[in-house]
Amino acid sequence: MKSLIVSLKALIVFTLLTGLAYPILITGFAQVFFREKANGSMIKKGEKTVGSSLIGQQFNSAIYFTSRPSATDYNPMPSGASNSGITSLKLKELVYYRQGVFITFNKSDTISRIPSEMVFASASGLDPHISPTAAFLQADRIAEVRNYDETQKIKLKQLIQNQIETPQLFCLGNERINVLLLNLEVDKIK
Repeated sequence: MKSLIVSLKALIVFTLLTGLAYPILITGFAQVFFREKANGSMIKKGEKTVGSSLIGQQFNSAIYFTSRPSATDYNPMPSGASNSGITSLKLKELVYYRQGVFITFNKSDTISRIPSEMVFASASGLDPHISPTAAFLQADRIAEVRNYDETQKIKLKQLIQNQIETPQLFCLGNERINVLLLNLEVDKIK
């Protein structure tokens, strides 16, 4: 009986510590020091929330830059990769299909120019970034569909250049561009 009482007391103490005090402390810390990230890095256009800078989303319209493919159809709840190995026939067919779509959609002249992130989904299926190369390959399509004159085309390419993010801590990852942020800026070109 004595062991049972000690066990129940330990259960209550640790439940209060780890189930109540710790989450409140960490939530408070995050709200004070990392408010934007703790709240999902939401991006608003006026009063409307248009997305998160941390989660990729699909852009089907030809007037926007397209994101990299998603194995989860951009659904953040079951995020994950397709888990298809490099010897998978299904993955091979999917890559060829995505190459064809990219070439047709962007009127590209060769498969060798397509960056790998435009034919392979990311590990989470929700990566919001593409490489600068992928963005520049889509620029001509966007300029054509939006009927840009030469000045606007130069603005578009400068905008892509300005949106390039450097590797984290100057060494983790590659240069990248957030597609949602880029598309919001493209809408501002007059």
